[in-house]
Amino acid sequence: MNNRLKALFTTVALALVAAACAAPQQSNVNTATSSTTNGNAATQATPPMSGMDHGNMNHGAMDHANMKSSPNAASQPYDLQFIDTMLAHHQGAVDMARPAIEKAQHNEIKEMARNIIRDQEREIAQMKQWREQWYAGKPASVNLEMPGMMDSMKGMDMNKLTAASGNEFDLMFLEQMTPHHQGAVVMARVALTKAEHP
Repeated sequence: MNNRLKALFTTVALALVAAACAAPQQSNVNTATSSTTNGNAATQATPPMSGMDHGNMNHGAMDHANMKSSPNAASQPYDLQFIDTMLAHHQGAVDMARPAIEKAQHNEIKEMARNIIRDQEREIAQMKQWREQWYAGKPASVNLEMPGMMDSMKGMDMNKLTAASGNEFDLMFLEQMTPHHQGAVVMARVALTKAEHP
C-alpha cells in the first residue's frame, strides 16, 4: 500500500473511532429487537428524505452530492433536524461502502466497508425508532446547513466512485469517506451541547 493510501486509511479509521466515541450511548434500548419489533412503526413516520428531488437519482444509490435541505427544516426542533440529517448522512456512508465490498483491492478497505454498513444500519434503525417515538408525523427535516454536513455530502460522487477500479477505487473511497465521517463527527459534537434528548 503506498504512503498516500496508508495515510488516508489511517485518517478514515481515526474518524470512525471518533464518530463512535461521539455517538450517543445506547441506554436500555435493544436495537436488535427494536428494528424488527418497531420496524413497521418506524417506516410509517414521514421519511426524512421525502420531498426531495428523486428524479436525478442513480438507481440503487442516492445522489448525495446534489441533496438539498428539506423546506423549513431549520424551523423544526433541533433533535428532529439531527435525526433526519444524520439518517441521510448514514445512508450516504452505506451507499459508498456497498461497492467497496466487491471492488476494493485491499482487504482492510473491504473489512472497513462491512463494518460501516453494519454500524450505520444499526444506527439508522435506532434513529428511525427515536423519530417515530418523538416526532411521528412531522415533516422531513434534513438540514444540510447543520455544522459538518454540507461539505461532507457535497464531496460524495457515487458515479465517479463506482466507475473507478483497482487502487484508484480504494484511494477514491478513502478520499470520499474521510471528509464524510469528519462531517458526522462535527455534527455529533454540536449535538452533545444542543440536543434535547440525551
